[in-house]
Amino acid sequence: MTLFLGSLQLGLLYGILAIGVYISFRILNIPDLTTEGSFTFGLAASAMCAVNGHYMLGIIMAIAAGAAAGTVTGLLQTKCGIHPVLSGIITSSGLYTINLAVMKNAVNISLIGKNEIFSAAMAALPELSRDTVKCIITLIFAAIVCIIIVVFFKTHLGLCIRATGDNEAMVSSSSINVDATKVISLAASNGCVALSGGILAQYQGFADINSGSGILVVGLASVIIGEVVMGKRGVTVGIISAVVGSIIYRYILAVATSTHIFPATALKLISAVIVAVALSIPMIKKNIAISKTKGAHKHA
Repeated sequence: MTLFLGSLQLGLLYGILAIGVYISFRILNIPDLTTEGSFTFGLAASAMCAVNGHYMLGIIMAIAAGAAAGTVTGLLQTKCGIHPVLSGIITSSGLYTINLAVMKNAVNISLIGKNEIFSAAMAALPELSRDTVKCIITLIFAAIVCIIIVVFFKTHLGLCIRATGDNEAMVSSSSINVDATKVISLAASNGCVALSGGILAQYQGFADINSGSGILVVGLASVIIGEVVMGKRGVTVGIISAVVGSIIYRYILAVATSTHIFPATALKLISAVIVAVALSIPMIKKNIAISKTKGAHKHA
């Protein structure tokens, strides 16, 4: 039961990360590699605020930190003409030093004995178990982010961003500021990513400078698994499917590690295999369909 609830909590928490990845990779159609840096940026900002007794401010600062990182990446792309992949790498590399500075040159910050959002909620709801409170908090955050992002992408600005991702050339000839839509969407994307990191810091009770390592794979896996399960049927379904995919991904990892077939040190390898398999599913389906068609022609 603890494994089930723990995976659900992490699935909802990383679901916010998956929403951010979905915005950049699917809606804007830009491979944004800022994710690892912005995730740790949000994690560090949240942890440092919580250490100083301002855990709610930490959540807000995490969002602001991620949005700032995304804005820098967007400006490198639009104003400096740097390739999207390279601009993400540049920002993420620079953020390593900034994250260290935020954490006062400590590679690890502990929140043990400090007030954070989960301990405060448990104190306010003493009749509920620790796992129940954690599930409620992560569900509330995931639901709020889903609602805000879905509503945002139905506004005029949101529709402009979606149009930019679909056909940038057409949008640029329609008096829409393509540069602005890219910067705003990357800011929103990395704001979600950093929020996930900010909540994680308070959830796990510590922040580590290397927490963002490989986190992009987690986000991609969640998005892809969600699309496999729920299909590609618009932005609203896509955002919800990212969270669903994150939960499923966590359960897959939980099953893989709890069976003791794989050691705990193989977690990143398992993640990479899951992503590779999920990415291969469309091609596998296509090959099966082609084989069936060829078989039908032979029998005819």
